Amino acid sequence: MLIIAVTSRALFDFTEENSVFERDGLDAYQTYQRKHENQPLKKGTCFSLVDKLLQLNRHSDTPLIEIILCSRNSADTGLRVFNSIAHYELPITRAFFTDGQPVHRYLQAYHVALFLSANEEDVAAAVNGGIAAATMLSPPTVSIPDHQPQLRIAFDADCVLFSDAPERIHQEQGLEAFIQSERINAHISLDDGPFTSFLRAFGEIQQSLPDRQLIRTALVTARSAPAHERVIRTLRHWNVVIDESFFLGGYDKSHILSIYQPDIFFDDLRENCRRSAHAVPTGHVPYGVTNQVVCE
Repeated sequence: MLIIAVTSRALFDFTEENSVFERDGLDAYQTYQRKHENQPLKKGTCFSLVDKLLQLNRHSDTPLIEIILCSRNSADTGLRVFNSIAHYELPITRAFFTDGQPVHRYLQAYHVALFLSANEEDVAAAVNGGIAAATMLSPPTVSIPDHQPQLRIAFDADCVLFSDAPERIHQEQGLEAFIQSERINAHISLDDGPFTSFLRAFGEIQQSLPDRQLIRTALVTARSAPAHERVIRTLRHWNVVIDESFFLGGYDKSHILSIYQPDIFFDDLRENCRRSAHAVPTGHVPYGVTNQVVCE
């Protein structure tokens, strides 16, 4: 079973609630949450993803996915979150609340394979601890078509599915050196990235489903020919099938993503995330050479 931890601010939209906390302080926030605890929270960036992940369990005799709720709230202020989960009929039963303390310390104990949060520090610590994790940006500002019940996930390549070694060459030696290196090493598999284990486990779930089209995955990368070959051969070596692949050669990813409409997109570059977040749910992966300040 694949265990995914999602924070309350990733699952629900806490924009109004967070403004109360920042403007008026903790006591006012607690009072506000108690006063509104029977008012369901609005859906957040990860809501569609979580909903569709949990629906996959309907297609198996044994559970495939478990979602664990985690939060820096106290259990008292978190009661509204539980009530909102019940309102939307999400089958989430396990949760932990840390009352302001870091969440990432408990992820290993729950055997979490993927962690989604709005807190950059928790996410960076999780990635450094070997857990696939992403910082969720604000929900898209445009209306998202619903592909129910199909679940769509899009991944960047370097620094997400693969290590940052090729990107380091690109950053330190330039584009031509990167292309030459990828051409020479086309038959040598890329090293694992922060999301490799998750992709493999998720691929196994996709293959086990009675209808493979319940899940659709996409690779959306700035790579182009001839740097494409090493990616394809690496995925083949891993025995992982990705449904759609876009080798964009630096073209703006948001244009493709607005058409593909994933339930979530993972990328390591903040600028790519900023552009994509207007159109699709987006998670920033703080890993690799472009995120050294965050990760170290």
